[in-house]
Amino acid sequence: MEVTIGYSQIGLSQEYQAWEEIIQRVLQTAAEVHRFSEETELSVLLCDNSYIHRLNKEYRQIDRPTDVLSFALNEGDESGPEEANFLGDLIISVDKVKEQAAAFGHSETRELAYLTVHGFLHIIGYDHMEEAEKQKMRAAEEEILGRLLITREDIHGE
Repeated sequence: MEVTIGYSQIGLSQEYQAWEEIIQRVLQTAAEVHRFSEETELSVLLCDNSYIHRLNKEYRQIDRPTDVLSFALNEGDESGPEEANFLGDLIISVDKVKEQAAAFGHSETRELAYLTVHGFLHIIGYDHMEEAEKQKMRAAEEEILGRLLITREDIHGE
């Protein structure tokens, strides 16, 4: 899978460059598990809480920051041949990664990996609105993270 990682602010690119490897590893593993070709493309944007707050309000009408947003390119639409390999965009709040890692008592690496796989699964059609869907999505998350040896018990440092 070809993954393009960008930043909403110039300063973020230097501070979070080490996170790019984690994102790449998670998405490569997810692509392998779900049998996506090497030509499949996905875009990831790392941002702060204010940026994701604006997007969450605009696209979901929820007036607060969130941890990850997923925008599938072909959500309900037919895509043209030039877009057939592009899955969509993931937006991840670096502020939420830090906040939630501290709140849950695990590493930022674990939280970033979790949000990356969670967002990816939303893009390919998983959801967690109903209990059965939630269980299926959680199992898919754990399978991918488990292959990377990133578990819920990961409390090690970066």
